[in-house]
Amino acid sequence: MTTSVVFFPVFLLSGVSKYIFTDLAYGVVFSIFASYIFSMTLVPLFCAKFIHPKAKEDAAIEHEENSEIAPMDTGKKKSKDFPKKNPSIFRRGLDRFNLAFAGMLERYERFAYWTLRTPGLSAAAMLGGSALVIALFVPFLGRAYFPRTDPGQFIVNVKMPSGTRIEISNEDIGKIEAVIRQVVAPADLGMIVSNIGITPDLSAIYTPNSAMDTAFVQVSLTEGHKIGSYAYLSKVRDAIGSQLPQLDTYFQVGGLVDSVVNQGLPAPIDIQIASNDQNAAYAQAQSLATKLRGLSSVSGVFIPQDLKYPGLEMDIDRERASLIGLTPKNVVDNVITALTSNGVIAPSYWIDPETGNNYMLTVQYSNALIGHMNMEELGNIPLRGKDSQSYTPLRSVVFTKQIDTPTEVDHYQLRRVIDVYVLPKSEALNTVSKQINGLIKNVPTANGMRVLMHGAVESMDSSFLRFGMGILLAVVLVYLILMAQFTSFIDPFIILMAVPPGLAGVIVLLVITGSTLNVMSLMGVIMMVGIVVSNSILIVEFAGILHSRGSSYRESVVQSCKIRLRPILMTSLATLLGMIPLALGLDAGSEQYAPLVRAIIGGLLVSVVVTVFLVPAVYMVVYGRRDKDAEQIEQPLLSEGGPV
Repeated sequence: MTTSVVFFPVFLLSGVSKYIFTDLAYGVVFSIFASYIFSMTLVPLFCAKFIHPKAKEDAAIEHEENSEIAPMDTGKKKSKDFPKKNPSIFRRGLDRFNLAFAGMLERYERFAYWTLRTPGLSAAAMLGGSALVIALFVPFLGRAYFPRTDPGQFIVNVKMPSGTRIEISNEDIGKIEAVIRQVVAPADLGMIVSNIGITPDLSAIYTPNSAMDTAFVQVSLTEGHKIGSYAYLSKVRDAIGSQLPQLDTYFQVGGLVDSVVNQGLPAPIDIQIASNDQNAAYAQAQSLATKLRGLSSVSGVFIPQDLKYPGLEMDIDRERASLIGLTPKNVVDNVITALTSNGVIAPSYWIDPETGNNYMLTVQYSNALIGHMNMEELGNIPLRGKDSQSYTPLRSVVFTKQIDTPTEVDHYQLRRVIDVYVLPKSEALNTVSKQINGLIKNVPTANGMRVLMHGAVESMDSSFLRFGMGILLAVVLVYLILMAQFTSFIDPFIILMAVPPGLAGVIVLLVITGSTLNVMSLMGVIMMVGIVVSNSILIVEFAGILHSRGSSYRESVVQSCKIRLRPILMTSLATLLGMIPLALGLDAGSEQYAPLVRAIIGGLLVSVVVTVFLVPAVYMVVYGRRDKDAEQIEQPLLSEGGPV
């Protein structure tokens, strides 16, 4: 019940964490109850079937004992003599193990009695040591929303200098592809796919490119690649930065897990600067990006928007246009048709009568003509009114001038925003988040400007808050269940003393293995609490039974630990050994669950060692006074010769 109830707070989660862990909680709880039913029904049957008294061995021993007083052997061999068998290798090994284990139990018993000479000091030392370990290792423990996984790919977002023609952009992307082939080993390189520029039609919805000077390069690695995606990403970034410094690049792994965790954003941290004045917001974003690049915890900074892309502003003379029967919409439609096509403003389809296939028909200037068009040729685009028989050149009704235009305009909650994507160097987000918050506080927010941070950091803070509340609620629920079962307010408190050493073990192993404190490792903490509490229950429950049989509290708790040590070690070692393969994270995708398993292993390993000394010490702090009171009552009775 205690192992199951700790998963109750999982159902209070929201967002991505809820969908990740709800099924896991269901699976663990259902398997626990299934194993309970199995252990209470089939296991006794198996014991009755396969565990038998050693009748033959006992008979052989009895025969040997009787033969010692039998008459002298006459030399004839009796057919009913029991043959003396040599024990098997397995039996000899088991006997040696049992002998060594018995010796360990004796040493444990002596050390346990020694620690119980001053139980208060022993309990304070173990609890204080756990608190000290937690305090010393927590600063070295990074916090993240979700552990990094190797998706076997990475993406390079590229921005050329503003206004770069697509031919030049194509040459720059070719250089980037050459750098990638130099860095990535041929055996690990799967495919390189580059997408350059943008087509001014509906396909623009499906690309992150916003102009002819933007592109992205997708690199896939072969299955079983020897070097991970993040390692290659770092090498390619350094190579491009040294060989092509004029390009602005931003790297991401582009995996499905990262897309979900980042809430669809290309970066785990998105700083949004919202303002009605786009120029002021963009200037502030550039200033902030410069400061972010100087942080030691930041790997890359990228601003997807550009406000200085070359554009043309057309000022339509409505009076002149009306004289030839044109509206401003007619003028704009003619220009769009000439430069791109009429596929968006006036789509037309032709159906092949033989096959029934649909074909879109569009009208536009030839690519050669558009690619070499100058301002004079642009002004000669013919316009014709609805009822007019002659054409009028564009320059007769439109005044054109060159301006700077934004490549894309993004909104958040109806307000225009400039995004600053930040890629941390490591998986941990707590350090970079703290540094970024320090920079954001110093950003001037005049004229209604707002600076907000979104992405995985926002989800991480929310999930950590809910998990923290969930762990506290789990401990309270465990205490209430134990209080009802033991009909005591004190015994559940003694049982929960196994939790602090477990938390210390979790933090130590996460730091040693380089793991972060994330939602997966927090889930491991919840599971660890259920397991270590179960071990502590075995000790306290059996100590109560021994005391009810007449043993002192000291004798009861020590003998309880000594007797229950074997099942505690058996269950703990079975759990630890079964989780080691997952903790190593060698298989593809196993990086996701490695922190969860490492948290369980670290907490269980430390808690098992400390619990068998800490629980007796706390037990004696609570009940030791009763032993002394009983001794004081017994002494006068013994001196008077009365019954005890």
